[in-house]
Amino acid sequence: METQSQKRVNDLIQLLKKTDKIHLKQAAKLLAVSEMTIRRDLSNVGCSLSVLGGYVVSDARHQITPYFLSDQQDKQVYEKQYIANIASKYIVENDTVFFDCGTTIPFIIDAIDDEITFTAICYSLNAFLALQNKPNCKTILCGGHYQANNAIFSAIGQHSELNSICPNKAFISAAGIDIKQGVTCYHFDELNMKRAAIQRSGQTILIADHTKFNQVKPAFIGELTLFNQIITDKAPSNEFITFFNNHKITLIY
Repeated sequence: METQSQKRVNDLIQLLKKTDKIHLKQAAKLLAVSEMTIRRDLSNVGCSLSVLGGYVVSDARHQITPYFLSDQQDKQVYEKQYIANIASKYIVENDTVFFDCGTTIPFIIDAIDDEITFTAICYSLNAFLALQNKPNCKTILCGGHYQANNAIFSAIGQHSELNSICPNKAFISAAGIDIKQGVTCYHFDELNMKRAAIQRSGQTILIADHTKFNQVKPAFIGELTLFNQIITDKAPSNEFITFFNNHKITLIY
């Protein structure tokens, strides 16, 4: 017998036979459920659909982004939404904001008030797609060679659009946070953009859910002291809290 979740997924599959993507908000409205319900359906029901950059898409048509579609997009969904609701409030009128790659970033973008006028700089496909839904956002995509494993664009030469911009805020994502080893991620090809954004931005905000603490990944982004704020979903251990207090890093959760 077909469950309600399976029925909703099958309805989405039929819709996507007529178009290459459907916005998550529109899908939720058509099926009379919440966006979180659709995310949960796609995570629990084995199917060829995923959420990418705020859109429901068919994996068969978007096989170029396996890192986001199959590995990370549906992990810690509640934590990402929680962080997004907090982080989005820090984006205000006329901000110039750098958005890193990572699967939490589209959640943050989706949560930004549509009435706010701001400029966004990004270098990942999922952030760029999410930003297209913000009616008052001026989007700058840093181009170059497309990296399929993590859906980012890497500059071919020395020039990057970020070289000519000074964001007043940068949201940087990480896969590992450790007091001794610092802030790390999976992919070395992300390091140049992350480090450039940290250097050029007035305020650097680290985004990571609680599972990233006491983790060390291969690619070293920088020391924890490079960040002004850290936004997460749960309080880390007292060792981290003491470190943040001693170095005047604002912890928000």
